[in-house]
Amino acid sequence: MEKSKKTAMSGFDSVMSRIRGFCADTVAELGRCSWPSRQQLLESTVLVVVAMVILACFVAGVDEIARLVIDLVTTRG
Repeated sequence: MEKSKKTAMSGFDSVMSRIRGFCADTVAELGRCSWPSRQQLLESTVLVVVAMVILACFVAGVDEIARLVIDLVTTRG
């Protein structure tokens, strides 16, 4: 019984050491990343918002054209 308890603990220690290693590697990798400046972040955010507005307008336009075509086809009669 003592041996199975020891094996279970060594398995737990192994898992915990792998988790600690993963966390340490993640922190080290984040330290090597190049982070954008405040100005770059602002410019990228504005670009994304503008692109989303343009895409939303395009989708709304296509949806409206499809609705008109479907109304024209179904009310013909």
